[in-house]
Amino acid sequence: MSLEATLTRLLAPTAGSSAESVGAFLREAGDRTRDLTREADRALLGGRLADRLGFAFAAGYQAALRALFGERARAGLSLAATEAGGAHPRAISTALVPAADGGFVLDGEKVWITLAEQAASFVVIAREGEAAGRPLLRAAIVPKDRDGVALHPLPAPPFCPEIEHARVTFSNVRVRSDDLLEGDGYERYLKPFRTVEDTHVLCAVVGYVLGVARDDAVGRALTERLAALAVTARACALEDPTSAPLHVALGGVFAELGALEPEIEAALQRAGRDAHGRWVRDKGLLGVAARARAQRLARAWERLER
Repeated sequence: MSLEATLTRLLAPTAGSSAESVGAFLREAGDRTRDLTREADRALLGGRLADRLGFAFAAGYQAALRALFGERARAGLSLAATEAGGAHPRAISTALVPAADGGFVLDGEKVWITLAEQAASFVVIAREGEAAGRPLLRAAIVPKDRDGVALHPLPAPPFCPEIEHARVTFSNVRVRSDDLLEGDGYERYLKPFRTVEDTHVLCAVVGYVLGVARDDAVGRALTERLAALAVTARACALEDPTSAPLHVALGGVFAELGALEPEIEAALQRAGRDAHGRWVRDKGLLGVAARARAQRLARAWERLER
């Protein structure tokens, strides 16, 4: 879809989703954006359909997974990386061990899997051994219904409670060779996913607040500024996630979105009690991973100034 076509759909009067659960919303958003080929566009328009920040996040998160993992994400994936000590390579102890039949056995626990209930499979980041004192990580796509996989739902977070999370255990889970993704699990998948997720969730959040402004009788000026942000966010989502200039641009988009927050909140107040109340409850989502983003931005500037 062209930029003009994307903006036309973003700016058109649109009936938003009336879904009450994240699963129902994702199904509806999937149906209504099925004709789109770029995940950035699906994230923007998925956010436009959302009536709350949590649903917009879900649209962006799913778009990010599809952008990175392609066709294997079509049936629904969730990333299973974080463990008790975090998601850094040395914190990952979930083990992938060769089996006598040529396959592998997976054992371990992931503590914070987003939208686990909605996924058909998990992208599990596991340790396959070490080389030169460094962990070797692989990514494996493991169906949720495979023997030895168990979900343990976690309590709803204080913001965006619609976004389900779960702890998942893998006990003697059989993994076939064709379940494994090629390449280093950290460098090729986990590390870039953080930026891919940032760009696509940003698209969805901008789509959501643009919808609020578009539906506001006095929000034309705000809509124009958010349309400009949508163009930039979309462009960022289409770039190489390892690019240093991309991270500088992303820093600017996040900063501009933060600067617009008072105007966004005013538009939400005019939209009604439910919309504003959910925003006040959920806007903490925008600060999640802010420290990690700041570190990536600082490293990007270091690379540019060498």
